[in-house]
Amino acid sequence: MVELADIITPENVVLNLPSCSSKRQVLSELAKRGAAAAGIAQQSLLDALTERERLGTTGIGHGIAIPHARLDGLDHLVGMFVRLDHPVDFEALDEQPSDLIFLLLAPSAAEADSLKALARISRMLRDPGLRQRLRQERDPRAVYRMLTQKPECHAA
Repeated sequence: MVELADIITPENVVLNLPSCSSKRQVLSELAKRGAAAAGIAQQSLLDALTERERLGTTGIGHGIAIPHARLDGLDHLVGMFVRLDHPVDFEALDEQPSDLIFLLLAPSAAEADSLKALARISRMLRDPGLRQRLRQERDPRAVYRMLTQKPECHAA
């Protein structure tokens, strides 16, 4: 199973990202920060994220967007969580703007791991209680812990 603790680091949790008023600006800021975190070229990442958005929105509703791309030059999954100061229109199906953004970068050849990670992130962020806590928390390390805690097992 893909563990989010293997994908995201505490340093890749950014709360209250200011000055983004459009999806394009958010993607540009994600490309800048994501390229630095992953050790790849910023323009290549921006191109990949923009191309992925052309295929269809990564806004999944409830204020969440999961921009993602598969890239040459990566050897492992890289994630980043960003909370925007002001929600931005990501063209989500529910027509609600997004303020909780999870960037996922994957190696070109890691299709299965990429899909598993996307599913895991999407499932986790569907939890209304978690979304509320992510919007209220001021400490990036506490947000990191929320994102990386293992789901509770309710086996009988």
